[in-house]
Amino acid sequence: MAIETYRDAWGIPHLRAADTLELARAQGRVTAHDRAWQLEMERHRAQGTSASFLGATALAWDVFARRARLADTARRCFGALERRDPETAQWVRAYVAGVNEGLPGGAARTPEFARTGLAPGTWEPWHPLGVWLTTHILFAGFPAKLWREEAIRHLGEEAVPLFATDGPGTSGSNGWLLAGSRTTTGHPLLAGDPHRFIEAPGVYQQIRLACPEFDVVGLAVPGVPGIAHFAHTGTVAWSITNAMADYQDLYRERLRRTGTDVEALAPDGTWTPADRHTETIEVYGNPPTELEVLETPRGPVITGWPGTGPGTLTGTGPGTLTETGPGTETGPGTETGPGTETGPGTETGTGRGTDPGTRTGPGAEMGATKETAGDDGASRAAAGGARPPQGPPAPDHETRTGGAGGKASADGEAEALALRYPPRVTEDLGFSALLPLLRARHVTDVDRAFDAWAEPVNVVHAADTDGGLLHRVAGRVPVRSHTNRTRLAPAWLPGHDWQGWHEMPYGDLTDGVAVMANQRGPAAPLGVEFAPPHRADRIRALLGERRAWSAAGLPAIHTDTHLASAAPLLDHLAALDGLTPEAGALRDRLLAWDRRMDADSTDAAAYAAVRSAVVRHLAAHPAFAALAEPPALPEVLLPWLALTPRIAFALEHLLRAAELYGVDRPAAVRAAVQEVAADPPTGTWGDTHRLAPWQALPGPSPYDGPALSGDHDCVLCTSAVPGLTDRAARGPAARYVWDLARRDDSLWVVPLGADGVPGATHHTDQLPLWLKGELAPVVTDWARLERVDLTEDTDG
Repeated sequence: MAIETYRDAWGIPHLRAADTLELARAQGRVTAHDRAWQLEMERHRAQGTSASFLGATALAWDVFARRARLADTARRCFGALERRDPETAQWVRAYVAGVNEGLPGGAARTPEFARTGLAPGTWEPWHPLGVWLTTHILFAGFPAKLWREEAIRHLGEEAVPLFATDGPGTSGSNGWLLAGSRTTTGHPLLAGDPHRFIEAPGVYQQIRLACPEFDVVGLAVPGVPGIAHFAHTGTVAWSITNAMADYQDLYRERLRRTGTDVEALAPDGTWTPADRHTETIEVYGNPPTELEVLETPRGPVITGWPGTGPGTLTGTGPGTLTETGPGTETGPGTETGPGTETGPGTETGTGRGTDPGTRTGPGAEMGATKETAGDDGASRAAAGGARPPQGPPAPDHETRTGGAGGKASADGEAEALALRYPPRVTEDLGFSALLPLLRARHVTDVDRAFDAWAEPVNVVHAADTDGGLLHRVAGRVPVRSHTNRTRLAPAWLPGHDWQGWHEMPYGDLTDGVAVMANQRGPAAPLGVEFAPPHRADRIRALLGERRAWSAAGLPAIHTDTHLASAAPLLDHLAALDGLTPEAGALRDRLLAWDRRMDADSTDAAAYAAVRSAVVRHLAAHPAFAALAEPPALPEVLLPWLALTPRIAFALEHLLRAAELYGVDRPAAVRAAVQEVAADPPTGTWGDTHRLAPWQALPGPSPYDGPALSGDHDCVLCTSAVPGLTDRAARGPAARYVWDLARRDDSLWVVPLGADGVPGATHHTDQLPLWLKGELAPVVTDWARLERVDLTEDTDG
């Protein structure tokens, strides 16, 4: 059988081939045809070469990618894959061959190549692993540990739980599993929606892969073979959400320069050589930047640490570990770039913002995703008494100048931060799970496949046509000290090394239902912070309204707009008296509001205006002044350290805390409601709450996105950043319903469309469905599909 390419009415590719290798080649080829610009962007981001055609605004990400050794790690992981699992390595090679076949034609139909002058390159076998790593390197939110350091330094230990994300500080993905006892067909249903940055082109690719071994539909990651996250094989289906596990560490390193070499202070008090070399980053329109790349036995050095003393490791040229201001890397041509912001929900150079707010790397969940941790007692209480496992004993967190080896800022020494992450240690990105997932027939097969999963750490749901059900955590989380898990670990002191890996826990179903929405659950022992329970509680409540559900009924849950986290602010409003007549009327109106963040609601707009005003008043209080100016760290890390988004996403905790550093919160709420009453919004929530997709190369004219319902803590999670912007850069990056009774009764949708080429027929044709909460049918009957020739398929 030759490779056959079909498309449905939405332009979604359905591929059929004689064997797995030919099918992988077909997937690579059609992805390059539909998503050439996206593939090349992600390849360059993995290599740290995107500034070569995007200019200085992309430099911050390229510097981080080079220092974190993303490309080198991906190369090592592919080399290990060839040794450990040659079948999968050959399969990846076949996908890459298809990408290289399809790129010239795909680039010819994609205007971004002409706009930038970029010519499509040649993919190498390690590039899909680089795309995967780059997409997920920030999912675990390791920069949250920087925020905790700053919060503790300026406000004390008690600040950590106050800003914890078990309040409205997190959003992520929704997913739910219904056993056959809870459905109209007697067979299980899976449904959900991954919440990520909405990108153009989208982060998920609807696709079907069929060969004699398997026939799978699902949502693929462009640039990566197979279908990892959400899929239906006909007899078994699976889905994931972020488990909110903590599996990356930041180490404070004491470094010194000895001639042209650099040494790091080890726990035994000796100075050990650090790997060192220099790299050149080409920057379009600017001179190249020379970058010093260092790696200690803990991991790659990603930045200097502005602790006591200058915090620099002085070198002889640009690009050494010398920070000259917040987010600024030394070296010619370095700049933040026009339009760059640092708050969640905004762009940081060419990086996306971070998860509950912004994302600086593709797919990266950060900011308030896992932003701040409660102390151990608060974590145990929130987990219902489940104590997070402790690694080897370590002393309490040391001061920056304490411990062995003298002062951190001693003559000739400086502090820097090294990032330790599992694939760098194990040379494994979990690609050995991908083929077994495609071949799965039952939940036991899915379970075994996810035993090989590495990162990101996910909660998995699966169900099969025989009624089998699965609810588990998959991934790799190191066992280490409590300090490692919550703050910066001092590399020069003992007790901070990794001591093996945690066993992955399993979850249960309650009354035939399992819900995952990044809340505390089976992954609680593996994490520090989780999403508030609002979305999970709301999904359970909605599912409880019927005993039996059909696939067609579940999209109503995707689009629920009830905002439970509004309660603390409304409670404060209810307690106010002596307001002006206008403010009193506004208060009464909000107290009578149904708490639904509907796009056509004027009450939702009024609530959002008051909420933003409260956030701004709190952020301006002198008690938080020391946190208003972020430390001199790379731009990629700054979204986690922005004060206004921190307050916005922790507002629920901050308003309910018994005491808040002397801040008069009733006065702040009073001032906010009177300020908004004096100049009230004149429109609806949708007038300002609009979709703002991330684009590596923005269009020539300003984008005026459509109105959105929902909000950060709604099941319909379309995240604004109160106090900064009502626009939403992240939300449901796809929606799906997998029906185990009949696959053709399954449903799916993405925010834009199947084709990544602006102006193409299927570039944005799913947007009207997505906005209305409707889903397109999954079509698997080949007779209902149109066979196409990619060499003639110029419009997708």
